[in-house]
Amino acid sequence: MLTSFIEGLLCCLTSKSANTVVPLETSEPADGYEFVEVKPGRVLRVRHIIPERPMVEEPTQGGSVSCKRKITVYRNGQLFIENLGERASAELKTCQNGETEPNSTVEVELTDCRNSSPPVSIPESRSESVTAGNNGASETGAAGEAPASGPTDQSQQPRKRRRKPKRTVVIDCERKISACKETHSDLALFFIHGVGGSLDIWGSQLDFFSRLGYEVIAPDLAGHGASSAPQIAAAYTFYALAEDMRLIFKRYARRRNILIGHSYGVSFCTFLAHEFPDQIHKMVMINGGGPTALEPSLCSIFNLPTCVLHCLSPLLAWSFLKAGFARQGAKEKQLLKENNAFNVSSFVLRAMMSGQYWPEGDEVYHAELTVPILLVHGMHDKFVPVEEDQRMAEILLMAFLKVLEDGSHMVMMECPETVNTLLHEFLLWEPATPPPPKKEPKTRPETAKAHTDNARAITDPAMVRPATARQI
Repeated sequence: MLTSFIEGLLCCLTSKSANTVVPLETSEPADGYEFVEVKPGRVLRVRHIIPERPMVEEPTQGGSVSCKRKITVYRNGQLFIENLGERASAELKTCQNGETEPNSTVEVELTDCRNSSPPVSIPESRSESVTAGNNGASETGAAGEAPASGPTDQSQQPRKRRRKPKRTVVIDCERKISACKETHSDLALFFIHGVGGSLDIWGSQLDFFSRLGYEVIAPDLAGHGASSAPQIAAAYTFYALAEDMRLIFKRYARRRNILIGHSYGVSFCTFLAHEFPDQIHKMVMINGGGPTALEPSLCSIFNLPTCVLHCLSPLLAWSFLKAGFARQGAKEKQLLKENNAFNVSSFVLRAMMSGQYWPEGDEVYHAELTVPILLVHGMHDKFVPVEEDQRMAEILLMAFLKVLEDGSHMVMMECPETVNTLLHEFLLWEPATPPPPKKEPKTRPETAKAHTDNARAITDPAMVRPATARQI
C-alpha cells in the first residue's frame, strides 16, 4: 500500500502514468503469439493457434433459419418486436406501409423477468413489446393474456392504432446454420476479453478448442496484456477499440467465424456481427449485460484523477476479486495473477471506463442480430445482474441462456470445464431441419381417375361383366 501511494504521488508530480503496459521487444511469432500493428505505433498482441488438421469439405447437413422480423420503436421509448412466420408474410407487407398492424399481438414487460423465459427456438409468429429502461408500461399484463373486454378497451384501441412509430426496421433473410464439427479449414474462433483482462483469461478455452482441432484467435485490447498502451485517452474509446477488433477480424477471419466475448468484449462482438453479418456463424456472450447503449457514468470512482486511482489500486484489486469471483480464496488470487487479469495501469483503467460511449448499441441494434447466440451468466456475478441477460435473451431472435450457479463474473476461469462443454455443445448444435414434403405424382386429373377406375374394375367383381354380354 505504501509503495502504491509513493508511485501515485510520483505520478501526480511527473504527470506520467505508472505501471504502463508495453509490448514485448520482439515482434516475431513465438509460441502462438503474434504482434499486429493495427495503426502506426499501435501494436496488439494476438494469440493465434492453427492446429495441424486435414482439409475437410464443408458438410452438406445443416438447418436453414428464416428470419422475418419487424422492429418498431415508439416515441415513448417502447420497443415492439414481431417475429413473423411464413403465414404472416402478407401482414408484413401491410405493416411496412404503416397503415395497419397485425391482428394478433402479445405484449410482455421485460423488466419483470419472473414472468418471462428466454426463447429456445424460433417461433413462427411472436410479437413482443419491450419497454426501454423504466419508461412506459406494458398494456397487457402477461404474455398470452387477452385484454379484458369493456368500454375502456374500446376507447384505448383506436388510440393505440394512431400511434406513429419513431423508427421501424424490417428484417427478412435466410441463414444456413450447420454444426462446427472441428477440423474445418473455413472455421475460426475469436475470443475477446473485457476491461482489465487479457487474452490469458481464455487460457483454458484456447487450449481446449485448439486440441480439438479448431483455429483460435485471442487479442489483447490496447493497454492490456502485452499490447501497446498509448498515453492519450482517445485511444481507449469504444470506437477506437472497435476499430482495432475490426482490423484483427479482417486479418484472421475465415468463411465461418464464431465470436466469444466476455463483459465489455461482448459489445465488440456485437459490433463485428453488424459489420460482417455474412461471416459470423454463431456468437457467445459471457456476462455481457443487457442490450442497452453504452454511456459512462458521471458519478463513478473511475472519474477520479489517475494518481488517486493508482493509490487506490490495492482496494480496487480487492473489490474486483470480491465481485468477480464467487469465492475469494488462494486459488482465485492465483488465477488472477497467472492469467494477468485486472493488471492494467490506472490511466488505462480510467480511460477505458470513461470511453464507454456507444449510443448506437441500443435495443434495436441488438434485436437486428440474426445469428444464434449463447448467453452464459454466472449466478454470483455482482457486476452484471442476471436480469440483464434475461432481458437480452428476450430481445435477441435466437438466444439460449445458461445460468451457472457456481460461477461469477470470471466464470470462464472459475468453471473452465463447464464453460468449455457449453461452448462445444453450442458449436455442434444445428437447428432441426423439417422433413421435405412428399412429392405427389405428376399426373393429370383425368389420367389419375382412369387409373382409379381400372383398379376398381380389377378388384370389384360387380364391375366385371360376362363375355357374352359384350358380344350381344
